[in-house]
Amino acid sequence: MRSFTKTLPVLLAGAALAAAVSASPGGAAAVTTERPRGLEVAVPAYVLPGDPMLAALPTTRPAPSILILNPYNGYAPFDAGWQAQADTLRTAVTAHGTHTRVLGYVDTAHGTLPQSVVRATVDNYLRTADHRLHVDGIFFDQSGRDCGAGNATRDYYAALRAYVQETVYAVSPQAQELVVDNPGTAVADCYLEPGHRTADVFVTFEGTYADYTGAWLGGNVFNATAGYYAGASLDPSGTAFWHLVYDAPDTAAMRTTLDTAFARGAGYVYATDDAMDIPWDAAPGWGFAAETAQAATKG
Repeated sequence: MRSFTKTLPVLLAGAALAAAVSASPGGAAAVTTERPRGLEVAVPAYVLPGDPMLAALPTTRPAPSILILNPYNGYAPFDAGWQAQADTLRTAVTAHGTHTRVLGYVDTAHGTLPQSVVRATVDNYLRTADHRLHVDGIFFDQSGRDCGAGNATRDYYAALRAYVQETVYAVSPQAQELVVDNPGTAVADCYLEPGHRTADVFVTFEGTYADYTGAWLGGNVFNATAGYYAGASLDPSGTAFWHLVYDAPDTAAMRTTLDTAFARGAGYVYATDDAMDIPWDAAPGWGFAAETAQAATKG
């Protein structure tokens, strides 16, 4: 979901997926079980500091739980202007009484970029001249979804998560980092394997409202034996999965999106009426507060 060179996610569709979801462990029945955190709003904001999209967020009640900042796909310096914007956004208060967590955008080109290149971009956010944290973690875009031969692709992302953890600890040992992977579609469950987990949160849908409420059937994870399934058994906190939906036509569609996300086991969601080419560069027409308040009714 890069802001300047776009890629669309692989969409899950078809009768074969429907059969896999209903038959698999932790499938359709599991997503209806009670979850400890309900539903929260997490927003990609691909705009410059001071943009109107960001202006009202610090005083929005409740505020989104997560916000992504994207300085030209992570390659522009995360300088004083960006740092000040991040600091202000982190003062906003969510429905849970916590502060908005701000993440820095980092592209991974589906695991094809050398670790050294990706880590240098991570350092752009975490190793600042003032030796302070201005973000709460990293959003890895265009991440892998398959384990890879000998789990090589999974391990590439596990190593990146470990690097974020180590870097945050070095700067501020008391800080709790947050790492998100965005494959934009269901992810192999090896990515959530204990001891090898690659992220705290996974974006398992990124696409249009029409696809989300039509052909896409809600599997967050998959494996070769079980097929696609909701993944509730891998998500005891209820916060492992995030669905991003654009081209939602109106407020009623926003509410439908949130209902659907909750039913499909997402802990985070974002619906917007913004559209391609960049569907993350303007606030939704109904405003952030309407969406965050609606999400808060889910738990």
